[in-house]
Amino acid sequence: MFKLTSLNLNGIRSAASKGVLEWLDQSRPDCICVQEIKAQAADIADKFESIGGLRGHFHFAQKKGYSGVGVYSREEPSDVVIGYGSGEFDAEGRYVEARFDTPARKLSIISAYFPSGSSGDLRQQAKFRFLLEFHQHLMALKGEREFILCGDINIAHQQIDLKNWRSNQKNSGFLPEERDWMTKLLHTTDPTGGLVDVYRLLQPTATDTCYTWWSNRGQAYLNNVGWRLDYHLATPALAALARTEEIYKERKFSDHAPITVGYDFRL
Repeated sequence: MFKLTSLNLNGIRSAASKGVLEWLDQSRPDCICVQEIKAQAADIADKFESIGGLRGHFHFAQKKGYSGVGVYSREEPSDVVIGYGSGEFDAEGRYVEARFDTPARKLSIISAYFPSGSSGDLRQQAKFRFLLEFHQHLMALKGEREFILCGDINIAHQQIDLKNWRSNQKNSGFLPEERDWMTKLLHTTDPTGGLVDVYRLLQPTATDTCYTWWSNRGQAYLNNVGWRLDYHLATPALAALARTEEIYKERKFSDHAPITVGYDFRL
């Protein structure tokens, strides 16, 4: 079984101070995709290059204290791709792809952090540009290799993916255009779709238990007023191997919860 975890850390140093490293030692994933590490290479060196017995590969943002993603794996990748070739968004540290290729297969594990549009219209328009670019990238990648993309997508796809869907229909993360993008990406017969939302494959009707993010405002976490923003998106052949899922909520390392899926394969 290949145990794959995704977690938006909301700062790797902050998450470490809240016990995430000890949890990783106990949970022992084979690979963890992290987002929003909010660190530079110098901050990672000699501290977070390896965690939980896993070695990391990173895409840092040019702006200090901002964004940044990583893939930590027990097995050494055959290749690592930093950025997806975007003139606009690669500077923001949003994509790292670890390839585990053999003569018999091409397989990638990707950590991605989608932009948020919640700060205003300028960033929402940037998010739309990202979605357009990134869809094209994912379709090209799907034509070449199998992959699992883990990440903070910053979109709740369906009404069951957030607590207060009625009052959030005009808010970033649940806009009709964003949800339509997800629907297209996950379409089973459209050639411009074809990816699988692995959690929903395993838990098609889960509501209150599906949330992975809670606002820091009010008592959102205590009252479980959450959103499902963190995903495993996989090509169909890999999604079909998903067997178990867990959203870990016993301890809080971030404003996001780790989501772990067990797949019936080995790297």
